[in-house]
Amino acid sequence: MAGRRGRAAVREEAPPAGSEAPVWGDDLGEVPRTLLDSAVRCFAERGFHATTTRDVSAGAGLSPAALYVHFPSKEAVLYEITRRGHESALAVVRDPAVTDIPEAATRLRAIVAAFVAWHARHHVVARVCQYELASLTAEHHEDIRRLRRRFNTVFRDAVVTGTAQGVFATGDVDRVVRAMLSLGIDLVRWYRLGGADSPEDLGAFYGELAVRMVTAGA
Repeated sequence: MAGRRGRAAVREEAPPAGSEAPVWGDDLGEVPRTLLDSAVRCFAERGFHATTTRDVSAGAGLSPAALYVHFPSKEAVLYEITRRGHESALAVVRDPAVTDIPEAATRLRAIVAAFVAWHARHHVVARVCQYELASLTAEHHEDIRRLRRRFNTVFRDAVVTGTAQGVFATGDVDRVVRAMLSLGIDLVRWYRLGGADSPEDLGAFYGELAVRMVTAGA
């Protein structure tokens, strides 16, 4: 869970309503998307347990009971945020335009860049996805764990393939993959839009770092 300092920082730059709509997908109606936007702001500012369903509904400009028309519980809202957030990030690293790149180093660089850029662009949603997982039910938590393992598979396959081709140095693949994933995930603690680095700039920089991790001594 994030400490008070982390949440206070989020309060200053939580996204306005509608700004995270691309994460949710076009299959949701306007009201559910607005409720998810409000929930992200509330969870980022107060934390899941300190947020009430009234807070979420009010933040969306709706009546106190409006949330229950679209979601059965506050936990279901959190699950929707974390599921859709993970699925959105997974889609960018599994995009054939990235995974079908034939050259191993270029492919790994592109995968890491896409992962990092997504987390920078959607850092408030990503922060909720990372910091509030413990508030999910056991069943929902396991669903998210399955999604998270898919990220590991994408990164691991890219490193193993490059190693088999002799492009990457042989080493502890699992540790290297964890390090690469951690680089992207950790930036949600401190990244702010409008700073010196755009999401794309940061993605390119981290992508190059990832390639250096596995090519040193190859």
